[in-house]
Amino acid sequence: MKTISSDDEPIQAGGSGGRSAPSLHRDDDAGARLKGIGLIMVSVLLFTGLDTAAKVVSTMGVPVLEVVWIRYAIHFVLAALILNPVLAPTAWRTGKPLLQTIRALALTACTAFNFVALNHLQLAQTVTISFLAPLFIAGISFVLFRESVGPKRLAAILVGFGGILVVTQPGSAAFHPAMVFSLLSVLSYSVYALMTRALAGTESPGSMILVLAGVPTLLLAPFVPAVWVTPDSGLMLGLLLLTGVCGGLGHFLVILAHRYATAATLAPFNYIQIVYMVLSGFLVFGDVPQANTLIGGGIVVASGLYLLHRERVRKAHGSETGRVA
Repeated sequence: MKTISSDDEPIQAGGSGGRSAPSLHRDDDAGARLKGIGLIMVSVLLFTGLDTAAKVVSTMGVPVLEVVWIRYAIHFVLAALILNPVLAPTAWRTGKPLLQTIRALALTACTAFNFVALNHLQLAQTVTISFLAPLFIAGISFVLFRESVGPKRLAAILVGFGGILVVTQPGSAAFHPAMVFSLLSVLSYSVYALMTRALAGTESPGSMILVLAGVPTLLLAPFVPAVWVTPDSGLMLGLLLLTGVCGGLGHFLVILAHRYATAATLAPFNYIQIVYMVLSGFLVFGDVPQANTLIGGGIVVASGLYLLHRERVRKAHGSETGRVA
């Protein structure tokens, strides 16, 4: 599943993991923007590899709990090597451990729900549902934080949910119960994104990366032996390792991309993951997306892009008038 899907992700411009470094991007720097866009497109390709590998090993009989743990354990090892205490000591300190833990658990739940859904659904279906995240985030922000949602944004949210109804077709024979897990995955991700936004101003990018991977690695470790399936082939072992490498490296590239371009510039390019996932599903599993998935996906993407446009307009108006419209 993609990990970045909206402007609610912070511009994490940290260097080696200490305090956030000054952002390197300038709105008028076309070269920097292109670097950021290129990095974000590679990151979603890696996230596609993560989902594909997780789906394959699940068909080989590896339990979801084991896949989730390995994915985060490898992510944590990579992060710890890069953000080691010698080179980045401040990355190992956090001022808000509880909130950081909740954030990490939210993304862990997102990953687990997504992997369960992948056992039964096409990659194209899960990624289409995942792009509900900006709509969920806007809805949660309105309900919990009373953030202003004008009629145009509200209409976009409702249209986006209509697109998901086209994809899932509840009440019909086309509906699969695993779609509920995809929706739970999106809900968990939305909580993660909102927590990230809340913590970005005070917590270092390094600490957010380490806690993100360290919490599930430590908390799930005692339960993994009960379901452990030892890889019986080089392919199975390689794919399990690939989940962690793709997840960890993908997160790193996302952070790096935000050093070169704004979140508003990068966000629309996350939608290229739909193309990646459709191609991967076809090449690896022989899946051909159903018409309702393509139509509903188009509606969801259009709604998400319109929400991004409205967010840009809102922020631009706020900067001009000194308030948020």
